[in-house]
Amino acid sequence: MPPSVQPPPATPLPGASEMRVIEIPRSLDYRNIESLYDQLDPATAGPVLFDARRLRWIDPNGMLCLLAAGQVAAKAGSAPRISLPDQPEVTGYLDRMGFSEAARRVFEFGTGSRWRRRPGPSDVLLEVTPVTRNSDVHEVVERVQARAGAILSNTLKYPASAVVQFSVILSEVCQNIIEHAEGPGWVAAQAYNWKRRLGRQVAVIAVADIGRGFCASLEDEHAARFGERWGDVAALEAAFLLGLTRFPDTGRGQGIQQIRKQVARWDGLMSIRSGTARIADTPGWSSKPPIEEGLRVFPGAQINIILPERIG
Repeated sequence: MPPSVQPPPATPLPGASEMRVIEIPRSLDYRNIESLYDQLDPATAGPVLFDARRLRWIDPNGMLCLLAAGQVAAKAGSAPRISLPDQPEVTGYLDRMGFSEAARRVFEFGTGSRWRRRPGPSDVLLEVTPVTRNSDVHEVVERVQARAGAILSNTLKYPASAVVQFSVILSEVCQNIIEHAEGPGWVAAQAYNWKRRLGRQVAVIAVADIGRGFCASLEDEHAARFGERWGDVAALEAAFLLGLTRFPDTGRGQGIQQIRKQVARWDGLMSIRSGTARIADTPGWSSKPPIEEGLRVFPGAQINIILPERIG
């Protein structure tokens, strides 16, 4: 279909008139997840339907944020429903990524659901994986090391030592859920060929939770020093730029600083969204602003890391 031609309106779903319908865009990734959050009001109760029939492309960030949005909708009322993408290749990809399995714990499915159980090993770097305790973090790192070695060296052209550094990044972003979120979370990762967007391969790592968020987590320890300026932006700056943590003892909470340094060495992008704000380290190939504020309030935090293929 030419880009200028808009798809025809989707046929109304049975029972959709009795619930709020959240339209999932054709493409859902780190660049446009706000289109999902803008439709969801955590303070509004009642049944919700996530209409994903038009979905054609989704990355790990889109998958985890869709799960998080479903959890938020469930807290405000009954378990939300989700419709399936009408393209078999899209549902097949979601199966391989483990999204369909995770979605069963969040959404209700209509009659005739075509979701399938995840098949055996595939080219996925890390399937959608729940993180609720320390043992989950260790399991994630162990599971991904073998796959990461091949992808980092063969696809992204990183040195062999990058496997250890990549494992540290995964461990730290997962640990952030346990130490700061105090709520359920997920992690997922996949490698892609961004031929049109960047002209090279990338690995995308996504982490999402619906816990306390950075502002609430750091408030007791650091709000006083920021005074009236304290809020979502100040909290993200405190953690992201200054390495502050909610723990009073020195040496805790340095994980984000370690991640930032390593991602920067690989010319990667790292961003964190929490509350009503987003902060980012953006390389030259990205047009993302370093700070975004005034976003639709959303609980917890979402971390996005993009590691590009080495050139030269």
